[in-house]
Amino acid sequence: METQSTSSETTQNLPYVDGFVLVIAKENVEQYRKMAAAAGKIWREHGALAFMETVGDDLEAKDHVPFPKMAQAKEGETVVFSWIVYQSREQRDAVNAKVMADQRIHDLMQGPDIFDCKRIAYGGFRTIVSL
Repeated sequence: METQSTSSETTQNLPYVDGFVLVIAKENVEQYRKMAAAAGKIWREHGALAFMETVGDDLEAKDHVPFPKMAQAKEGETVVFSWIVYQSREQRDAVNAKVMADQRIHDLMQGPDIFDCKRIAYGGFRTIVSL
């Protein structure tokens, strides 16, 4: 990505990001990866600029709150940190409307429950620095 200034006039040209943190049983990571890969293709087809899913690897923060503690992960669980990048909030809204109307997403959701939807943290984020 191109370096951008962070003044209020130029931040409107920076990407918009949907961010997610969720807890998942370690035994379900591979199933989740497969489901997320299929979902990511759908989001990209409908215009998302990037779709990233990451799973906890180095989570023992010494001077900060570790993700597992913040997410209240239990024994045998790990944390997934994910984000989807869009051109703007408006474009995000349009892409998400198309994704939610896509039957393939609904078909993916009919599979086995591999994580607890009530334990997902989600938010839309306006970029203020992109280097």
